[in-house]
Amino acid sequence: MPSRNNNTPTPAEDAKHLAVLIDADNAQPSVIEGLLAEVAKFGVASVKRIYGDFTSQRLQGWKQALLKHSIHPVQQFAYTSGKNATDSSLIIDAMDLMYTGRFDGFCLVSSDSDFTRLAQRLREAGLTVYGFGERKTPDPFVQACDKFTYVEVLRQDAAESEKPEPAKPNGRVAKKATTKAATTEKPKQPQQAPRKLLNQAIEEASDEEGWAQLGAVGSYLNKLRSDFDPRLFGHRKLSDLFKAYPKWFEFKELASPAGGKDLYVRAKG
Repeated sequence: MPSRNNNTPTPAEDAKHLAVLIDADNAQPSVIEGLLAEVAKFGVASVKRIYGDFTSQRLQGWKQALLKHSIHPVQQFAYTSGKNATDSSLIIDAMDLMYTGRFDGFCLVSSDSDFTRLAQRLREAGLTVYGFGERKTPDPFVQACDKFTYVEVLRQDAAESEKPEPAKPNGRVAKKATTKAATTEKPKQPQQAPRKLLNQAIEEASDEEGWAQLGAVGSYLNKLRSDFDPRLFGHRKLSDLFKAYPKWFEFKELASPAGGKDLYVRAKG
């Protein structure tokens, strides 16, 4: 085996090690591909586990997704009707993993407010918590996470990536692409940008002349609202969101100390 320079960490060693814990009772297999792609932006999914009673017909849709993405299923029988043993199993595992000291953060996939205290406890231990759930997720759980992503935007990303290919000269379209697009859920109309919130973020990060570096604005937005995501407003990037409202904001580019250019934004009026 070739020797490795101990002073030069590999990309995998440099990335955050994350534990992805999925509540199968409150998550859909249709989002798993987009969800894992989103997790990859934050770090390496060193552990991927999903919890539920897989003897139930209701969870049979997860079988193919688990095999494809190498997610370890944790079988949890319902001991008593009306009681959710799955939540307890996930929480116990999360605490066991936390005490190993091997992880930089946790990805909790659920729309259930029962995991609010778990998210708080993990953050108290100095770990980063990324939440994933539907728009119906109660706000206490959303705000207990460092960053919360609504799975609806992941479905929308998937829909955009699966749009039919442009028609060829003979007028035909790839059959596979057409089939996928036909079975994809119709995305919801994007919301209008929250002008007051954006102005507040600019003000907090601005200099005496009102200019704020876009990266600093984004950091403040995420601290203020863990579920802030430009995709909720129809834009993939924060810069695109600001540029969509030229009557509200103005821009300039300045050379960055690290090379390249930084985008600055200022509120109008």
